[in-house]
Amino acid sequence: MLSEKSRPVIEATLPLVGSRIGAITPKFYSRLFAAHPELLDGLFSRSNQRSGNQQQALAGSIAAFASHLVSNPGTLPEAVLSRIAHKHASLGITEPQYQVVYEHLFAAIAEDLAEVITPEIAEAWTEVYWLMADALIKIEKGLYASQANDRMWMPWRVAAKTAAGTGAMTFTLEPADDTPATPALPGQYISVKVVLPEGLRQVRQYSLSADAGTSRTFTTKLDDGGEVSPVLHHNVQVGDILEISNPYGEITLKDGDGPIVLASAGSGCTPTASILRSLAETGTDRQVLVLHAESTLDSWALRSQMTDDVERLDGADLQLWLEKPEAGAREGFMSLREVDLLADASLYLCGPLPFMKNIRSEAINAGIPATRIHYEVFGPDIWLAS
Repeated sequence: MLSEKSRPVIEATLPLVGSRIGAITPKFYSRLFAAHPELLDGLFSRSNQRSGNQQQALAGSIAAFASHLVSNPGTLPEAVLSRIAHKHASLGITEPQYQVVYEHLFAAIAEDLAEVITPEIAEAWTEVYWLMADALIKIEKGLYASQANDRMWMPWRVAAKTAAGTGAMTFTLEPADDTPATPALPGQYISVKVVLPEGLRQVRQYSLSADAGTSRTFTTKLDDGGEVSPVLHHNVQVGDILEISNPYGEITLKDGDGPIVLASAGSGCTPTASILRSLAETGTDRQVLVLHAESTLDSWALRSQMTDDVERLDGADLQLWLEKPEAGAREGFMSLREVDLLADASLYLCGPLPFMKNIRSEAINAGIPATRIHYEVFGPDIWLAS
């Protein structure tokens, strides 16, 4: 709970800090990596640092947390914290690292706001930081404790590598040691660590795209300008060992008997395909509506798996949007205005950010409560920053 002493200070300075946070976060990361260059080897994404997405995500999370405390000083933004904690846990973030971040973040704040910052302002924002950090540490400890092992990274062998649509590849892994595997929930992701040609290790999160449980299958689209997917597509071969994390991610299939809408675009079909697979495996009698948007039919990475799983379910229907028209598909971008939404449906959403923003807005306009709209953001959560 934000103290009565700090609340008016945060309320008064939030506009100033909010307006400067975009300048503060690059200074923070510059200080952090100068002092701890090892953090770029196997923890922070070099690509996200270059693009500025990581800086935007950090700025957005701080602004969202502080804004929530000002409006609701007695509560915490649980959904925001949960999403961040799952990402942190998938990277193996530890409690002592929060002190490191605090030192360099507040040095950056002091540098940027040198002309206006006072001990009172610094103390209030320190309280905000540790409210957020302590909440995340608590959630992350719970996530670590819920795993079937105490390992951050485990060796898994590539058992199969299969082309999955134009420019996409599906990797099926098997354990390479006897570490107990945590059962994954449909919709969760794992972190995958690869070694780049120059020797630097980089990590990306990939949604499990097929069966959940203790199997590990993920599908990735080739990004020619990226750093990790080219290594996976071109360098990693069947029999090679990959280091992966335990499964994380809070956007999972919720219990219930109501209708389900799975809406995805592009490679966003990976978590929805996993949820659809679990529904097919259990033979659910829930109504299921699968909506997918793609540029071309050949680009749909999990087309065969998803169409097969829809056919296994009596209450399932599939609707497709393609930018390049084909028989049986609507032309152009997905719109829920063209869909008869199921009453009392829960919506699971994944794809590019503009797609998710548009579909979420249309779903709310169609009467689906925000509490029944679940979405997964690939990479840093820059939705918060926007």
